Amino acid sequence: MTTQNKTLENVSRRDFIIKGTVVGGGLMLGIGALPEFAFAQADTKYDPNTPTQYGDAEVNAWVSIKPDDTVFIRIARSEMGQGTRTGLAQLVTEELECNWKKVKTQSATPGQSLARKRVWGEHGTGGSRGIRISEDYVRRGAAAARIMLVQAAANQWNVPVSELKVDKGVITHVPTGRKTTYGKVAELASTLTPPDPKSITLKDPRNWTVAGQPYARLDTANKVNGTKVYGLDLQLPGMICAAVKSCPVFGGKLVSYDEAKVKNLRGVKGVVRINDHTVAVVADTWWRAKTALEALPIVWDEGKAANVSQADINKMLRDGLDEQGDFWQRKVGDAPATISGSAKKVEAIYFTPFRAHVTMEPMNATVKITGDRAEAWVPTQNGEGSLAALSEATGFPLANCEVYKLDSGCGLGRRGSTQDFTTYAAKVAQKFPGVPVKVIWSREEDMTHDFYHPIAMAKMTAGIDGSGNVTGMHIKVAGQSINATLAPQAIKNGKDERQLQGFYENGPDAQLGYTFPTLLTEYVMKNTHVPVGPWRGVNTNQNGLFMECFMDECAKAAGKDPVKFRQALMQSHPKHLGVLNAAAKKANWDKPLAPGNFRGVAQFMGYASYSACVAEVSVQNNIVKINRLVFALNSGHVVNPYLTREQIEGSVAMALGAIFTPEISVENGRIKEQNLDSYPLIKLASTPRIETVLVPTYDFWGGVGEPTICVVGPAVANAISAAIGRPVRNFPLYKEGLSLA
Repeated sequence: MTTQNKTLENVSRRDFIIKGTVVGGGLMLGIGALPEFAFAQADTKYDPNTPTQYGDAEVNAWVSIKPDDTVFIRIARSEMGQGTRTGLAQLVTEELECNWKKVKTQSATPGQSLARKRVWGEHGTGGSRGIRISEDYVRRGAAAARIMLVQAAANQWNVPVSELKVDKGVITHVPTGRKTTYGKVAELASTLTPPDPKSITLKDPRNWTVAGQPYARLDTANKVNGTKVYGLDLQLPGMICAAVKSCPVFGGKLVSYDEAKVKNLRGVKGVVRINDHTVAVVADTWWRAKTALEALPIVWDEGKAANVSQADINKMLRDGLDEQGDFWQRKVGDAPATISGSAKKVEAIYFTPFRAHVTMEPMNATVKITGDRAEAWVPTQNGEGSLAALSEATGFPLANCEVYKLDSGCGLGRRGSTQDFTTYAAKVAQKFPGVPVKVIWSREEDMTHDFYHPIAMAKMTAGIDGSGNVTGMHIKVAGQSINATLAPQAIKNGKDERQLQGFYENGPDAQLGYTFPTLLTEYVMKNTHVPVGPWRGVNTNQNGLFMECFMDECAKAAGKDPVKFRQALMQSHPKHLGVLNAAAKKANWDKPLAPGNFRGVAQFMGYASYSACVAEVSVQNNIVKINRLVFALNSGHVVNPYLTREQIEGSVAMALGAIFTPEISVENGRIKEQNLDSYPLIKLASTPRIETVLVPTYDFWGGVGEPTICVVGPAVANAISAAIGRPVRNFPLYKEGLSLA
């Protein structure tokens, strides 16, 4: 057994999952050979999914440079269309001072990373953290590589480092004009001892020349020309496919199935019981597997939850609003008493439903088990999570497992902390040793066995004095807990503060942007049999709706302009106020609109960034047309303004879908909406003109992918309320008799 394997075996799977946010330290040299089978495609054309390869001229773990000066930058984060790979590559290029036109990326596998003491840090890509929690060690790794390359040139020429300068990968000896390139000294540099990363002074972001620029993405061409290999596209020699079906009611059991009825169907290889609630049919093609699965007689024990209806769930939440909260998160003075004694009392109850992820690429994974080794090809948001799931499912030590991360066709949180797709593929592959097995969810299975956006209600109550000032605010949220489903250890003494995301007092993530004279925030945990999980924006989505729609109701009760009403409560929150003012200015808030047009505004904080939105709408015959959306975002730093704007624009479709399109609902314990005919996605024609103003303050690192979702819905809802003359409180808005043009 090698030293590498001993190191890996000493890491428990459980610890690997729980401690997955710990960043590995140090810059390590050397990399072991990977099995040839790791390179799934026969052709050797460059693909950013290709793992780092044996024999590369590695300067350090972050940088490999070819003799022709091509620079390969190792990226651990997953790419799902958000541009993380390009942004991190820009940061590396900035500190490395190489030629951007010669930059390519490689994917560092979780197995390689673990073998090297997690030098690439956390692999998880979620919570808008791809760049913000990677930037420091990524930049230091690049800067260390630059120092090593320059030192190599100095050693080769026997001159002081101080006499050398670098420009786009070309090293010049200033006194003589002698030149060399990174590619020519990379091999020598790889033999040097890396500097201490902590000793390195990084560039001031205000002086960036590559980072901070609107460079085009590195991963566009093969997506456009159709050569990109996603999980569904992956073809391996001798590969077979499996379709899966789980009990239609969550919590139900698989009783029996009659394999004899399908075993002789064309292409069928067998039927596999994955666990006590899921079965798979395996065939030479996925369509034959799916067809046989539909013909397979299955007996289910659907359990007690088969009697649950959506009305039951809604009543449970509504009753919860009349209960004392499981805990109060924030308590300033006696808000209920103050509100009761105020000149006006404003109260509203809001509802947000379950939502499905509906990723463009349904859940899938491919696994091959050879002897005591397991390999998986997974479109994943969390390579280390997939590795842990593979190890857990097979019983093999982490050292005997490897995951090759494929770019996913959308993630949205579904491919992160939930790894059922990896587990299922591993379980099926165990029955077919030596053969790669691809497991694919049908769209119906994908939609009815999701980890949904949590359902929630909120009772919002405020007091207004005779001058139109807020005297107190009482926020009570009743809803399902993500942690109860996925991370029970995170619930401390019955308190799950995660569900109050956006109402925090302190911390870098999701602070409430208002100061109220008295304040009480409460959470009442009401869990159902339906599993929930992260959905792009997570809990800021519903909490932003609750807070910002209610702020407009309070402004109306106070007889004040919605922007000015907010400004008066935000003086102690300059960054929140900054984006509100920027959005209002860009939208010409103080100027009148054309007749029939109405505005709404919202601001909120999530994922360490500050967002605001102004919406302009018109409403005729209860049909809503969104004419304009104006965003302001302060994410601290901006690594690529082009990609940042793309992320904001992409968030609009999800946010509008969340407030207008049908909900996920429960009927007889089952998910009622099984495909896109009953759960349609928003169409391009419904998306409005989108304008963005970036207001970075260069003093923190915030996220980009999720923070703007939570302000779209309330801004649009507030504009609609202004148009129809009444508040809207029930989402999706078809419950209010409204539809999107």
